[in-house]
Amino acid sequence: MEQVRVALQASDPLSQAGIASYLQSRPELTLLRSSARAKAKVLVVSCDRLNTDVVATLRRSAAEIGPPVVLIINEITESDLLTAVECRVVAILPRVTVTAEWLVQSVLTAAKGGGVMPSNLVGELLKHIERLRRDVLTPNGLNASDLTPREVDMLRLMADGLDTNEIAGELCYSERTVKNVIYGATHRLKLRNRSHAVAYALRAGMI
Repeated sequence: MEQVRVALQASDPLSQAGIASYLQSRPELTLLRSSARAKAKVLVVSCDRLNTDVVATLRRSAAEIGPPVVLIINEITESDLLTAVECRVVAILPRVTVTAEWLVQSVLTAAKGGGVMPSNLVGELLKHIERLRRDVLTPNGLNASDLTPREVDMLRLMADGLDTNEIAGELCYSERTVKNVIYGATHRLKLRNRSHAVAYALRAGMI
């Protein structure tokens, strides 16, 4: 079994030693020395809160396309949560409730591309996404999939089997407009063809 290489940064020596003992006790993990941090598959960061120094560290790591981050923290606000997500934090563990097993499972989940967050934090993220959709995307005719409402309408009809002429008639556009809109969407999103565009919209939950 390939071991997951883990780097650790804690705000105080006691936390560093305690978390290190958790990580070193598991055969599926390898705790790296600080000098080998660049080789880490997952970065574990422990702190009381997201102060300026911690955020700077996370931003540097994210800018370098560093490893996903498991964050152990005492308290986190909604704005801190958004900053953490922007900095590739994929797991947030409240320090008062974290256990060795939970930490290890979170590291393994992060290494596989997954995420772990308490339900209340997931709820905060969902509320923020809804506000973003309502206040920013919708007023500008956009959505989270980068498709405009007109593009979504056309792709929905394409998924129903309509050809260009039929789509034009259904939406009261010219055939040239339909072709231009579909071409613009596929070109902008780097999609290969119309079928690929329909599949993209389906995966995004837009149709």
